[in-house]
Amino acid sequence: MLRRRAAGILLHVTSLPSRYGIGDLGPEACRFVDFLAEAHQSYWQILPVTYSSAAAAYSPYDSFSAWAGNPLLISPDVLCRQGLLRDADLADVPVFPDEAVDFRAVHACKQALLRTAFSRFAAESEPVAFDQFVTANAGWLEDFALFMALKHRHGRQAWCDWPAPLRDRHPDALAAAREELREPIQYERFVQYIFYRQYAELKAYCDRRGVGVIGDVPIYVNHDSADVWAHPAVFKLDDRKRPTHVAGVPPDYFSRTGQLWGNPVYDWDSLATTGFAWWMARLRHNLRLFDCVRIDHFRGLVAYWEVPAGRPNAIEGRWVEAPSTAFFRELFKQMPFAPILAEDLGHITPDVREIIRRFEFPGMRVLQFAFGGDAVGNPHRPYRYPENAVVYTGTHDNNTMRGWFETNATMDEKNALFAYLGREVSSQDIAWEMIRLATASVAHLAIVPMQDVLNLGAEARMNHPGRRRGNWRWRMRPDSMTPTLARSLRELVDVYGRG
Repeated sequence: MLRRRAAGILLHVTSLPSRYGIGDLGPEACRFVDFLAEAHQSYWQILPVTYSSAAAAYSPYDSFSAWAGNPLLISPDVLCRQGLLRDADLADVPVFPDEAVDFRAVHACKQALLRTAFSRFAAESEPVAFDQFVTANAGWLEDFALFMALKHRHGRQAWCDWPAPLRDRHPDALAAAREELREPIQYERFVQYIFYRQYAELKAYCDRRGVGVIGDVPIYVNHDSADVWAHPAVFKLDDRKRPTHVAGVPPDYFSRTGQLWGNPVYDWDSLATTGFAWWMARLRHNLRLFDCVRIDHFRGLVAYWEVPAGRPNAIEGRWVEAPSTAFFRELFKQMPFAPILAEDLGHITPDVREIIRRFEFPGMRVLQFAFGGDAVGNPHRPYRYPENAVVYTGTHDNNTMRGWFETNATMDEKNALFAYLGREVSSQDIAWEMIRLATASVAHLAIVPMQDVLNLGAEARMNHPGRRRGNWRWRMRPDSMTPTLARSLRELVDVYGRG
């Protein structure tokens, strides 16, 4: 439950400036934290930082692991400071565009630099800190490192297509693979060690500047992941370890045929017999990393849309109930007062609302949804907000506020907005009018995407739900974080008591 008024900015790490074509955990991240502190923002909200890949179009919500960090977020500048890279190693780094991520080019560049850093690291005696990291994280790291080494060995094939002894994790086959692939396994351990070391340094800097980090946990994991390979009993799979049913959502605001995500759904009966151990470990891990955790598609922990595998879209699915009460009782038994935000957008039914009310989870309100349909029944209208809520101008799945106003908003929505504000506003002014509306609301937490702070149009949209390619690419220009902008945010925070 949220107990104080606060404000924050939504900006994924990849959207930060840097000379390496993608935002990372290095100096520009610290500079952004300084900007947040100057602007009296209490929170930095980010998207998942887990291991994304070309196979998943680099979506942060589609990962090889629910635990492993994304190597693309590792800062070469910090590696230089640590002595694992040298200035000469950076001489051939190409010139990348400032405003969009070219993921494939970035991937090639970062992989080459990480290989160089690993060779330098391996040539020296292994530090105690590395051994301690490997031991402390063995519960997920060993399966992940072996999974990635095997995946490269098998030409990036999905693990369910590997030879049966490896697919089914026969002990002798795993032991032989660990022996054969010792160096590739060590490389994957090294990359995770570096990622978590850099993240810990950045998080400590956030703590010193008084900025909390809100992390994001996707409800589902990729079928082609170390998690499903290592824990097949947690998921609904057939004898060949392929999903029998996959996740998605029914037709909604974003898509007339629904969204077919393709992730395997959970076998909740199996999970319940372990006290939901896999999920508890996952949430405990994330609560160590972040000051607060947003669970994406929260309603799937109450009831989820299950589609038989092989269907072309999500229309032919059905709702299946999950053991939500037992799950959340176990969560708060193990992690009392766990700070969790519920992403409760979309098709929210009374059973979901009851779980949110019973366990006092803060839900989400989005101003882009506030001015359509029936005003009396619309939970996104600011006068209907509870205090225990997070208000957004928009999310990473929405257009920017200016883009929405210029290309998506109907005339009826605009007129309803103008009536609510008491005057007409232009596309030039709409973003900051909505930032003010969010900041002034009774919701205890107000979060604004950085694109809206910068008053950017549709070209800066982060994600188009249901569209496979071209997402997650937007980047903030290096000259965006100005003292004037920080002062404008600070004035709103101070006026509306969100310090």
